[in-house]
Amino acid sequence: MTSQAQAINSVEVFNAPKSQAFSREIEKLIPGGVDSPFRSFKEVGGHTIFFNRGEGSKLYDLDGNTYIDYLGAWGPAILGYCHPAVVEACQSAVAAGPVFGAPHLNELRLAQLLTEAVPSVEMVRFVNSGTEAVMSAVRLARGFTGRERIVMFEGCYHGHSDSVLASRSHSSSAGVPQGISDNTLLVPYNDLAALKHCIDSNPDGIAAVIIEPVAGSMGVVPPAEGYLQAVSGLCTASGVVLIFDEVLTGIRVARGGAQSLYGVKPDLTCFGKALGGGMAIGAYGGRREIMEHLEPIGKVYQAGTFSGNPVTMAGGIATLELLSDSTFYEHLEAVSRRLFEGLQPEIDRHGWPVQLQRVGSMFSLIIADRPVLNYRDSLRIDSARFAHLYHELLRSGIYLPPSAVDAAAISCAHSFDDIDQSVEKVSIALKKVFADKFIS
Repeated sequence: MTSQAQAINSVEVFNAPKSQAFSREIEKLIPGGVDSPFRSFKEVGGHTIFFNRGEGSKLYDLDGNTYIDYLGAWGPAILGYCHPAVVEACQSAVAAGPVFGAPHLNELRLAQLLTEAVPSVEMVRFVNSGTEAVMSAVRLARGFTGRERIVMFEGCYHGHSDSVLASRSHSSSAGVPQGISDNTLLVPYNDLAALKHCIDSNPDGIAAVIIEPVAGSMGVVPPAEGYLQAVSGLCTASGVVLIFDEVLTGIRVARGGAQSLYGVKPDLTCFGKALGGGMAIGAYGGRREIMEHLEPIGKVYQAGTFSGNPVTMAGGIATLELLSDSTFYEHLEAVSRRLFEGLQPEIDRHGWPVQLQRVGSMFSLIIADRPVLNYRDSLRIDSARFAHLYHELLRSGIYLPPSAVDAAAISCAHSFDDIDQSVEKVSIALKKVFADKFIS
């Protein structure tokens, strides 16, 4: 066992008795007790928390504890939990028929809203998750170009389909055929020279470059100035399809996504999470000439029984219509900035090795000696101290992602009072964490 793992195991974990009991029970039927490994407490120790209600900026567990939530359901809860307009829209859709397996007006309306919000998306297909969106976009890029290899970036996460899981730098998976791995190339994020060398070394062999415009799984890492524009230029010059994975950033960092913040038009874009306002959703879209390669008008196959179902589309429509009011984003920026402006002076005053990294309402509280600019930088993050911090925050009623590297999220429902309470509680927790001597 490594020293980091030993330190995590020695953390005094938060205990909620009912959650603990059900965590043991569910492990008998569901591997690891979770339907997605991100939800496990493997990185922080202890047992998972069982929630029975979410409302606005708060989560409520089985033991009666209340938390100010910064998980955001891993990104979808941009409006907070149970926004009345989304609830009403989805309930009405269920009452009218939750699935038809045929076209309906909600599909058309959400497609109209999304293509209006994101100009690079001339046509769109709806699917059921970000993983599906990425998987389909990669296949489409290969079908459009007639090439097989794709390029991705160390530390970026694009779901769990084989093509993008094959060469993940931060973990690996059994069951991925070597032939698929061989067609996935990996370069460092924010390193233009490495990408250029990779493309030049594979003349006429790259179908797509897929990138998170803001990396959300190694800390919140923004692109270096001019980086995305340069990546786009390299792809255009080489006939490579540029795919923006905006599953995390789409709708969240701006209504038009990160591409609107940085002024870049990718060839294809993948969406999920916040787009559905809490409903399970994915979408991919882009240039008409590429999208028209999809069946039934082209030769690239993709299908799904629940793709574009009325309930999911209703949630997306309600969300995008609400977010057409710019005051929502103004509030998101104001509360996000207040959190950082409250914490930074405390961090500076004590000289703690803590980095605050943020783009819009995505943020990371990173325990490291300097900012994280790429995956290799993220290896310096002190995961043991983060585990200690995590459980101190649980005890005080703050819920973060149970991961030292994954992005946290702020919602439109967070109030300035939520933020001020959070600043106080995080500051107290950090004092306790850095008072302890047992960690690495």
